[in-house]
Amino acid sequence: MNEAYDVLVVGGGAAGLSGALVLARARRSVLVVDAGEPRNAPAGHMHGYLGREGISPADLRAGGREEIARYGAEVVTGRVRSAERRDGGFLVTLDDGRGVRARRLLVTTGLVDELPDVPGVAERWGRDVLHCPYCHGWEVGDRRIGVLATGPAAVEQANMWRQWSTDVTLLSHRTPAPGDEDAERLAARGVLVVDGPVAALEVHDDRLTGVRLESGEVVPLDALVVAPRFTARAGVLESLGLEPAEVERHGHVIGTQVPADATGATPVPGVWVAGNVADVTANVIISAAQGAGAAAAVNADLIAEDTRDAVGAYRERVRAVLAEDAWDERYRNSSALWSGQPNPQLVAEAAALTPGRALDAGCGEGADAVWLAGRGWQVTALDFSAAALDRAAGHAEAAGVADRIAWTHADLREHTPAERAYDLVSAQYVHAPPATRRDLFARLAAAVAPGGTLLIVGHHPLDLRTGVRPMGFPDLMYDAAEPASALDPGEWEVLVAETRPRAAVNSEGRDVTVYDAVLAARRRA
Repeated sequence: MNEAYDVLVVGGGAAGLSGALVLARARRSVLVVDAGEPRNAPAGHMHGYLGREGISPADLRAGGREEIARYGAEVVTGRVRSAERRDGGFLVTLDDGRGVRARRLLVTTGLVDELPDVPGVAERWGRDVLHCPYCHGWEVGDRRIGVLATGPAAVEQANMWRQWSTDVTLLSHRTPAPGDEDAERLAARGVLVVDGPVAALEVHDDRLTGVRLESGEVVPLDALVVAPRFTARAGVLESLGLEPAEVERHGHVIGTQVPADATGATPVPGVWVAGNVADVTANVIISAAQGAGAAAAVNADLIAEDTRDAVGAYRERVRAVLAEDAWDERYRNSSALWSGQPNPQLVAEAAALTPGRALDAGCGEGADAVWLAGRGWQVTALDFSAAALDRAAGHAEAAGVADRIAWTHADLREHTPAERAYDLVSAQYVHAPPATRRDLFARLAAAVAPGGTLLIVGHHPLDLRTGVRPMGFPDLMYDAAEPASALDPGEWEVLVAETRPRAAVNSEGRDVTVYDAVLAARRRA
């Protein structure tokens, strides 16, 4: 066994195997722990299962195991002794002492049929001692059927079985005789009522032939219908604090089952149930359907958790990639992060502008600021990396333009430039999460003087789809229409808002095409 699984399925009957199949096909790691004690083991065949009519329960289970194995699910023979919550999941202990970790539990342990204490009943159970007409009615149709009364539901049982045979006898056994109304209903349907306790079953040549009353009278029968008490196998659930609840029919407790919602979710987060442990009336096909439905709910819950974890990890990666200390380290560990040339979209949009005051927001190693200063601009160059500013200042000194550039150490996410103070505000590849980005761009726009130009250039999301920029941060990228839409048309003239292709060389040295989101806008004078 692996050390840990997405889902541990307790019970390998129709519900458990059906659930395991859905989960394994959802690419979940699944372990099925099965004690090998199915409720329907005594039955030679099962019925009412579309497409599998008449198959033996053993063959259904064997086929189910083969199917789930094809998708990677594992099955071990054993019994789950207990389960406890541990580290956001569960630690399950098997009867041999092994411990298995799982993120979720799907419990499909079924129930135990507690049979009437009549000699011979347990030995013939599932053969000619029956309880479900939909499971066995056809096979005993038109034969002599006895209904052993063990509670107030016996009259309803007898009326139901009358659908399959005209020869139905209600054996009062140790229950009161039917009241007048019930007696009339039975008489109208031709159901004979026999008083007196049943002492034992009569069997000849491994075939039920009747029941013997304590009086010594023998009532000839071919099949005997009983009403077991259905007791949920809920040991592992009880270890988690889930207690079975009593189930009533016709004012009579017929057994217990574990409460759950329509998806099989129990009050204990992370624990689902399906099949007879949660529904005492479910037959095989219904149990299988419940297992599949619960599995889908389990997978949905895991997806939600996976998404929460991914969001947390993603936020941490974004925080790291946008952190000042991370950028300082990148600059210090490299002699040059960038080409040393001004950004091409700045050159394309600003070359014809009349020099004045410029704000280079996110200046990095200073190539844009040096280019602007060389063309006569008085530049305020701003970045949150002190290492980048030190390097940029050196480049400015070497270029002979240090006197035209003021280097400012500040974080654009928090810094507010002077309003209407610059004839050009340039933000080249300044990336941030959407809400932060919108606020940042609004403050940069406010810094543009009347008649001045706002230039915003960023990596377009097309780069992600073409695979040339596997940065993994799609929400940090944007289309030019986003910042353009935030500008008041009465105050701004949008000159350019487009996706612009650009030739580049990727990390492997191959020529590629990248796409820039380019916004150029002029504040009206």
